[in-house]
Amino acid sequence: MEGFYGRILKVDLTEKKYHIIQLKDEIYNRFSGGKGLASYLLYMLNPPEVDPFSPGNCLIFATGPVSGSTIWGSSRYGVFTKSPQTLLYSESYSGGRTPEAINATGFDAIVITGKSHAPLVLEIIPEETRFHEAGNIWGMDSYEAEDRVIKKFGSSDKPKMKSGAVVIGPAGERRVRFAVIENDYWRSAGRTGVGAVMGSKNLKAIVFKGDRKRSLFDKEQIKTFTKELAVQSKSNPVIRRFKSYGTPNMVTAINKAGAFPNRYWADTYLDGWEKISTDALHNQCDVKPRACSKCFIACSRMTTIKNGRHAGLKLEGPEYETIFAFGGLCLVDEIEEIAYLNDICDRLGLDTISSGNLCAFTIEAVKRNAIQYEIDYGDVDAIAVLLKMIARREGIGDTLAKGIRFAAAEWGLEDLAVHVKGLEPPGYDPRVLKGCGLAFATSCRGACHLRATFHTPELTGLIAPGAVKGKARLFTDFEDRLTLFDCMILCKFYRGIYNWNNLSRTFKMTTGLEEDEDALRRKAADISSLVRAFNIREGLKPEDDNLPKRLYKEPPRGGNGIQEAELKTMIKDYYELRGWDENGVPPDLDLPELETD
Repeated sequence: MEGFYGRILKVDLTEKKYHIIQLKDEIYNRFSGGKGLASYLLYMLNPPEVDPFSPGNCLIFATGPVSGSTIWGSSRYGVFTKSPQTLLYSESYSGGRTPEAINATGFDAIVITGKSHAPLVLEIIPEETRFHEAGNIWGMDSYEAEDRVIKKFGSSDKPKMKSGAVVIGPAGERRVRFAVIENDYWRSAGRTGVGAVMGSKNLKAIVFKGDRKRSLFDKEQIKTFTKELAVQSKSNPVIRRFKSYGTPNMVTAINKAGAFPNRYWADTYLDGWEKISTDALHNQCDVKPRACSKCFIACSRMTTIKNGRHAGLKLEGPEYETIFAFGGLCLVDEIEEIAYLNDICDRLGLDTISSGNLCAFTIEAVKRNAIQYEIDYGDVDAIAVLLKMIARREGIGDTLAKGIRFAAAEWGLEDLAVHVKGLEPPGYDPRVLKGCGLAFATSCRGACHLRATFHTPELTGLIAPGAVKGKARLFTDFEDRLTLFDCMILCKFYRGIYNWNNLSRTFKMTTGLEEDEDALRRKAADISSLVRAFNIREGLKPEDDNLPKRLYKEPPRGGNGIQEAELKTMIKDYYELRGWDENGVPPDLDLPELETD
């Protein structure tokens, strides 16, 4: 089938064996690669209720039918597993340049099982997988590790060979439950603890090398299409704003909407937010736009700190979510200090959203006399020390490394903790943006804004933030379209460009499948039901689709907030639209057989 390699790689780290599996067109036709294919493989290959740190838990890297093409926004990969943070379905995505190398190995997915007896580096090329002892690379921070494995294993005598690596830092090695997988220094598969699963397998790094290219259905149409989009997008105000200011621009927008969580979810508007805004970042630091491969948006900020105690520090970021997590929740009011904490997280391999949430939670625990520890809001050095303790699992850091649910139970603060299914929310307050409440409550991986990016229609006036009636229908439309983004795998910043018509065109140009909007919607809904079935098999209950009770009890500044009855109404509508029963259980899946021999 066009658009796919037609094969996956299965690696057993315990036995140090691998084999290549050919997949039927029926599987590609139904699941479309990326998220769809990986979810199917995870459902079929993972033992039910497996411990996330068990050798039997699969760690799956996947690309999609647009990977390696000239389609804008296509330089991405996905990682899929059972999460050690939520004990449910895990998906995380990353961009940069390494996705091009992953794709060039010539596999639609790479399934890693088992556990190496000693720390290991994998080298994956189109027809061979090599197992190397990690040696002293184990223990290095993510930057050092990436440099070392690329230098040691990334070279080739083939001129057109693409090469890249993914690595974990010390947090992943020690199985911190929100550890990330890093690539290209600053790019992270960042949520739900995929780095911890990699660490549990004693896998420090994977080097990808290849020169394979997908067979695409209509290369000439793709060439014409990409030119059209580039021309049309030059005057797009949203794209121009992201290119000029990046995601930190959201600090202004979310505060003006009164939906910027701060002081560990006690408030929704940050007085003095200007100090950590995109203007502060650009005025006080040397900032240049930076793009992934195959991208004209260039939303990232390549930042060099010019003055102060961190002068000379260089990093890609900080992004909006990191600014919210440390600048909002922890009340760090200097953009340079937020960048410093961002750099610590990247080196250690920690998710910044969970890290900021947990540091702020610790500050509140101290204020409520639940624990004895020296830390306070705005205390950058104490926060930095705590991050390092988490990564090393020392003292109080060991408690936090086990995640918010464990820490809250340990300290008797379950009523204070803000999370959904064990995953801390991003920087969009669901008390104000009620559609985000629906998104957080029903997301397959816990509180997540990226499965539907539903803050967009609520902030731009497409639907009123406080509306309840009709919200589930619009939310489902957004979720379905972005499910297909994750199947292809496309960057979410192109969501304003790839409407249903352009998605249909893209599928046709790459795979040859001629599917209209209704057919694509059915495909997305099928994949959502598959992921839901996986979660139910792993123990998901209807009551897990909810928000923290605290958010119902504490209204936002100047507002009434979200009521539990309102969320239940939206969830009921959502289940009906999905074709699930009143408990959110989908109908039988009737999955195709997977032949692995």
